[in-house]
Amino acid sequence: MYRIMKDRNEAMKDEVRDFASELLKISSISQNEKKAAEFICGKMKQLGYDDAFIDNAGNAIGVIRGRTPEAAVILNSHIDTVSPDEEKWTMPPLSGKIEDGKLMGVGASDCKAGLASQIFAGALLKRSLLPMRGPFVVAATVAEENGCSIGLRKFVSDTLPSLGMKAGFAILGEPTGNGLYYGHDGWVEVNIHIEGANPFQVSDTARSINSDLSLVSINRNKFAAMEEMSIGRPVFNDNSGFRAADMCVSKRLRGSESSEEVVSWLNHEVGVLVQNERKVAVEVAVISENQKMYNGSRTIVKRVTNAWQTDPYSPLMQRARQSLSAAECEVRTGKWNLGRLGMGTAGSVFSGEFKIPVIGYGPGTEECAHAPDEFVLLDKIYESVYGTAAIVHGLVGIPVCGWTSDEI
Repeated sequence: MYRIMKDRNEAMKDEVRDFASELLKISSISQNEKKAAEFICGKMKQLGYDDAFIDNAGNAIGVIRGRTPEAAVILNSHIDTVSPDEEKWTMPPLSGKIEDGKLMGVGASDCKAGLASQIFAGALLKRSLLPMRGPFVVAATVAEENGCSIGLRKFVSDTLPSLGMKAGFAILGEPTGNGLYYGHDGWVEVNIHIEGANPFQVSDTARSINSDLSLVSINRNKFAAMEEMSIGRPVFNDNSGFRAADMCVSKRLRGSESSEEVVSWLNHEVGVLVQNERKVAVEVAVISENQKMYNGSRTIVKRVTNAWQTDPYSPLMQRARQSLSAAECEVRTGKWNLGRLGMGTAGSVFSGEFKIPVIGYGPGTEECAHAPDEFVLLDKIYESVYGTAAIVHGLVGIPVCGWTSDEI
């Protein structure tokens, strides 16, 4: 079985490379992904997916059905990218340039290469004529880089049930260097709003709170390997005889720590500072935004990504390790570091909100994500196509050629 897959994968390399390069040439900044979504949908149709369409959220969805209606494996990567700072790039961010075995461009590592790998993993399974017991779905989702995973939420809550399916497992194409990743810390953005009739009192209170929390942030970051906390400068606004100030506090969430606990802690810290300022009102709340998708639909989201972790000895991780090992791929496990606040994956949505077991497996690297001159190694993409196909078949494929499988 694996010999067939390896041969077919080798024969597809030029197709994979050309598709990934063309995808990088299409601008798909968060909430402006329409052209890229249509390009992806067209490719899945061309590759022979049983169904390919754009859903109501603007996600590009591809379906390969199995022999039974059991729970599906979801392959998820986001279409959108951050907006590149072109002054820091030595090449056009939308170049899709190929040089010295590297594919370069904004979104190369995070995570258009992962998306290309997942799309062609489906093609590889079809071309290898491997029977599938259960279905799997490629969900190329929108509006992830804004930190809210709006497209994914709509896919799981609306699109998947409309297909008559439920999710059994999920695999993220986020950058792991083709390691099996099973979790990361979270983050929350909180706004501190100060308001009062006396502009001097409001200004003094805002600066005092900012100074106190900045010292807390400096001390926490000093002894941490990754950024723990960030305090924005107060922004002042005068309206109808009142002065107001707003400042954003970003905080890393570890383990089971919740956004509510962070709000409670900040309320206590701020309350101590303003206890004698009776003419100043202070409100602490998680930041909410009314986000508009490229198709015109709107939704209100909170700026929070919870920490998550899949048990490294769970059935999903065990089967993924076994499948990669049987396919003679590297088996390496770990977690994302997420050195900068505001970074994350949709794993918290799958795991925390929908209780779907999820892992990551993609060709990019964290170090290249959101960085100038972002790139991914072509060999890693080809390896990811093969490895992803092996994992999917291990989860919902029918054993062939003497290959045996235990029930999960």
